[in-house]
Amino acid sequence: MPSLGDQLTAALKSRDERLIRRRLPDPQADDGLADFSTNDYLSFATSSVLRKRFLEKLTAAPNVLGSGGSRLLVNGPAHAALEARLARFFAAPTALLFNSGFDANVGFFSAVPQPGDAIVFDEHIHASVHDGMRGSRIEPSMRRAFAHNSVDALRNVLERLIEEYPDLQTGGRSAFLAVETLYSMDGTICPLAEMVEVMEDSLPCGNGYVVVDEAHATGLYGPQGRGLVALLGLENRVLARLHTFGKALAGTGAVLLTTPLIRDYLLNYARSLIYTTSLSYANIISVDCSFDLLEDGTAAQLANELYDRIDHFLALIRPHLCTIPLSILALPPHLALPLRPSSPPHRTLLSPIIPILTPYARPLSAHLRGLGLNARPIVWPTVPKGRDRVRVCLHAGNSRKEVERLVSGLVGWAERWQRENARLGEDKGEVVAAKL
Repeated sequence: MPSLGDQLTAALKSRDERLIRRRLPDPQADDGLADFSTNDYLSFATSSVLRKRFLEKLTAAPNVLGSGGSRLLVNGPAHAALEARLARFFAAPTALLFNSGFDANVGFFSAVPQPGDAIVFDEHIHASVHDGMRGSRIEPSMRRAFAHNSVDALRNVLERLIEEYPDLQTGGRSAFLAVETLYSMDGTICPLAEMVEVMEDSLPCGNGYVVVDEAHATGLYGPQGRGLVALLGLENRVLARLHTFGKALAGTGAVLLTTPLIRDYLLNYARSLIYTTSLSYANIISVDCSFDLLEDGTAAQLANELYDRIDHFLALIRPHLCTIPLSILALPPHLALPLRPSSPPHRTLLSPIIPILTPYARPLSAHLRGLGLNARPIVWPTVPKGRDRVRVCLHAGNSRKEVERLVSGLVGWAERWQRENARLGEDKGEVVAAKL
């Protein structure tokens, strides 16, 4: 029998051979590159205004270092005050902090759904929800995926569940819907209002519970950046909302907005909350400062800058893609055509996440890096096979000239690929792409 070391080495070698081995990037490799990679959508991480406010609050704070332990051992006053602030800000009954969005999803889905209940989830839902479901007491047969963002598919899944388990419709057991408002790989936006209606129509006894992950939407959509739930006025029709602080807010941690009963239950059963040291006071102060900028309108101004960059990027690249084969470079269908103002909200909102679909994601990303532009390749197993892409993340801090350089780099690479491929023959395409 091979030793543990041999088994681990063989597994990593297999990933090397399939070109899917993950590695940490060089800490200095991105220095000086225009950022089209991070989740810092509002450019808060480089904001001098936020930095100044944070340092001022940090200097005045009675507690800065550490947190003292688990929230159940040390309930720091700053933590409790932030939870109260976030409950008011998001118009939620109550709030509960977690160390990350991952921890929050694992804690909720492993603990709250009860034996006999069902969980229906978008096929693109985050890995943390999958981990939570696997740790729950829900039978695998009661965990049902539906096609991404498809209201009809959701309805069909619920109809099949009700047919198999009639007590779902009479309230004898519960069903939980897990969705995200803005999906991190495709930049698609959930048709949330329609899905809430399907849950309410299918489960009229009120035993259909909607759980919404707003991780990538926080700060971008809704009044003062409160997210898609608030934009659509659905606060009282969802059971729980997750907002994270590590993306547009340039902080650390997450908050789950829910009912007092769910909060109390999680304090007793969510292992990812109970058995971990809570966020440090410095983390709490940082997040508090970010919400200052949401409330005073700074974030809204930056969001408008971001929307301008998104519009500019799409307007520039769409005409070029009309002459480039889809097999080389393409936008996904939901971004290929200009938006129509009459479309439903999930079709008209601008997403800062723009996947550039290409089977040559790695060489294209390397080409962009050579031009001083950082946009990372995303390949299987992070995305399905055949859906490789360079994921472009736009930011309020990107200049219009940087956006123009990015479009020029993408189009120039694809046009050179076409010319070289035509000269050498179709069978040499991958070699050409690698050289470019």
